[in-house]
Amino acid sequence: MHILICDYPDSMMPDHRLEMQTLKNGLGDDAVIDVLEYDDSRHDEFLKAISKADALLTAFVNVDASVMDAAPNLKVVSLNSTGYDRVDLKEATKRGIGVCPVGEYCTTDVAEAAVAFVLALHKRIKAYGQQIDRDHEWDFSAFPAWPRLQDQSVGIFGFGKIGKATSRKLMGLVKDISVCDPYISNESALAAGVTMKDKDELLATSDVIINIMNLNDTNVGCFNADAFAAMQRKPLFVNVSRGLCVDESALLEALDSGQIRGYAADVLSDETPDLANNALVGRDNVLLTPHSAFYSTTSMEALQRLSCENIVHFLKGEKERVFKLVNAV
Repeated sequence: MHILICDYPDSMMPDHRLEMQTLKNGLGDDAVIDVLEYDDSRHDEFLKAISKADALLTAFVNVDASVMDAAPNLKVVSLNSTGYDRVDLKEATKRGIGVCPVGEYCTTDVAEAAVAFVLALHKRIKAYGQQIDRDHEWDFSAFPAWPRLQDQSVGIFGFGKIGKATSRKLMGLVKDISVCDPYISNESALAAGVTMKDKDELLATSDVIINIMNLNDTNVGCFNADAFAAMQRKPLFVNVSRGLCVDESALLEALDSGQIRGYAADVLSDETPDLANNALVGRDNVLLTPHSAFYSTTSMEALQRLSCENIVHFLKGEKERVFKLVNAV
């Protein structure tokens, strides 16, 4: 078996020993494992490398029909991420190529990040820190006061595992929590102690909005100019989903106009952003982290182990043991 591990340098694991050990333990010592750091300028090199591969392990490299054309032996694409929007799922299914994201490995970590973002924005941690570090000023009244967090309503878009974990962590910190998710019933929401609302109502009634939706064709650019205009309470906005859910031009206008009070995100629309020329960088009311919400020793071990076990099980015909297989092949 021939396995290719390939991703952008910033997204690659710093050490591949656990991945290689897991693959060889499952497939045998004769399994060939290649590692390639991807860059758009090296696309031809990537196509050459994948031409021999039975399996690809990646997170952010696009796998479309042209890539599959170059990979006649490819049987499975394993994603060391929960998302799989970089893979042409329809094309993979047509060709019998399995697509296996990691079903769950960082729910607790991302929920912690979402709550940390809410608290940091609400208490203006960055703004006060900049005032002290940059301006050498010590003035609590430099910014207008806001109501206590316990008097504010939170709206969560996406109520899967991470959405539920986030709501549990926020309970007791906020006034109430509402959610919007077309795949969740009212009964399930009520059982979790939250209120189900539609998109328009959630936008209009939330003091804090958190996006935790899985990215798909229906929610690309979901948070656009119309959505920001519908945010009647000038909320804090947190995005721990995918950057493409947010129209960043509309976001900047909402920040500049005061339509939203602050923004925190673990993701941007570009996974390899030009930070020197990004208009979101350097703002006192914007918090950004480099897609690191998942990052802990526990999650990193699980991510590497599970994504490689998915390859092992799929290649050995043990599809029932694959953690998550998102297409019927």
